[in-house]
Amino acid sequence: MDDKHMQIGEVAARTELSLRTIRHYEETGLVAPSARSQGGFRLYTENDVARLMVIRRMKPLGFTLEQMRDLLDVTDRLDVGTGLDSSEREALLERVRGYEQAATEQVEKLRVQLARAEDFAATLRGRLPSADRR
Repeated sequence: MDDKHMQIGEVAARTELSLRTIRHYEETGLVAPSARSQGGFRLYTENDVARLMVIRRMKPLGFTLEQMRDLLDVTDRLDVGTGLDSSEREALLERVRGYEQAATEQVEKLRVQLARAEDFAATLRGRLPSADRR
């Protein structure tokens, strides 16, 4: 096996995703191994890891599998870039802008939730004897 390829276990460790999750993303068409070993093992590249990281970052922000698939398709098309006229390129970039805006809005909502959770934890700490407080 050459150094450019990784087996699924290494990819799982690097992405902090389970083997099951990676296989699920493969079954749903979000990612595909770049190659297979002679023994049939899935082999992944750095680009595959980067793709999985995009998925991993989108999931806690509430994006659906279809939205993930759409964004990955858009970025794949932009990365290739050949055969796109300026209007097609601008339309793809507008879709990326939409995802960026949605991500920013969701991050703000999560910040509010985190602040509320921190306030709640502080309230509970305040009810404990001083020896029990962290």
